[in-house]
Amino acid sequence: MIIAKQKSALNDRFIKQFGIYPSLLISAAGRTELGGNHTDHQNGQVIAAAVDLQVSAAVTGGGVPDEANELGSLVEIYSEGFGLIELDITDLSPLEDEVGTTAALVRGVLAGLKDQGFKVGGFKAYITSDVPPGSGLSSSAAFEVLIGRIQSELYNDGSVSPVELARIGRFAENEYFGKPCGLMDQMASAFGGIIYIDFAYDDCPIIEEIDFDFDKCGYKLCITNTGGSHADLTDEYAAVPAEMSAVAELFGQEKLRGITTEQILEKATDIRDKAGDRALLRALHFAGETERAKAQAEALKDGDFGEFLRLVKESGDSSYKLLQNIYVADKSGIQSIAVGLAMSEAVLGEDGVCRVHGGGFAGTIQAFVKDDAVDRYREAMDKLFGDGACKVLRIGRDNVDDEC
Repeated sequence: MIIAKQKSALNDRFIKQFGIYPSLLISAAGRTELGGNHTDHQNGQVIAAAVDLQVSAAVTGGGVPDEANELGSLVEIYSEGFGLIELDITDLSPLEDEVGTTAALVRGVLAGLKDQGFKVGGFKAYITSDVPPGSGLSSSAAFEVLIGRIQSELYNDGSVSPVELARIGRFAENEYFGKPCGLMDQMASAFGGIIYIDFAYDDCPIIEEIDFDFDKCGYKLCITNTGGSHADLTDEYAAVPAEMSAVAELFGQEKLRGITTEQILEKATDIRDKAGDRALLRALHFAGETERAKAQAEALKDGDFGEFLRLVKESGDSSYKLLQNIYVADKSGIQSIAVGLAMSEAVLGEDGVCRVHGGGFAGTIQAFVKDDAVDRYREAMDKLFGDGACKVLRIGRDNVDDEC
């Protein structure tokens, strides 16, 4: 939700930048992965939630492009920290020189909307964000959902569903930005709250909203940025689904969905010979992690937070030992996530559990920390990684589409 003070500041900044008043204030939430680390791209199961960090925008529309309305083909976005982005959307084909840029995400979202039969048009937007880039809280997914919501509200009477927003966001990230990813990040941002997602049917995922009040469980969610850049890690991320799919092919499938731990172990020698040891381990991670995500959802529905925490720790152990997305193998001198996890376990003891958060290799770790241990934990993390590295976040429904 955009609070009153933020609304006023956004309005003022938009007016200063563009010299006119905005017609719409809108936001999209960052997300936290609660379970299902690297399972979505194999048609697996995940549990995720929106958090109280968001990307927000003040917006006004320029109209749908046509011969009489040149403004309708123009997009102007001023994003704090990134400056002004200007696009002519007359042609929404992907551009090679935009790969890896914010402009590619904007163009990709509009192209995805148009491909699905929605209207797209020009707009001016002033965007602010408290979702740190590279934080594992999915600033890119929140941005994609935000751009989709802007188009939905301005030109489609708010008719673009959360599922459609998520799919289109992933399309933009995969096909225009050039980053392979699953659908979990966009889904969590688009829906808000806590959701369990079964990607058995990728084009039509099964989504269940979970009613659980984390504020009453006696623990806080802490996300610590351990440092490191994701900029040069695309190959590391791409290798995870590629190796898992290589194992699936040995079973005559494109994805690992439905292949059990027992089946993988029975075929272990063949997998090692044809796909490699790491592929075997990553397949074992998937088989256990996808079922674990479902179990985490059931634990929250049953109000069994102790079981949920046990599964969080189990997930972290599997990501470390089997998935191996804690550090880059050929950069042994840089292991900030491993250091953060080791410090977390030493500081917390029985007062919390921790795991890698999101894609891994660099960036953030997640911890659920007892209320009376939060200050001690945050102090230790900030001392190790810098002031403000550890953030205490709230999990909950994201209220969006606040009109001026």
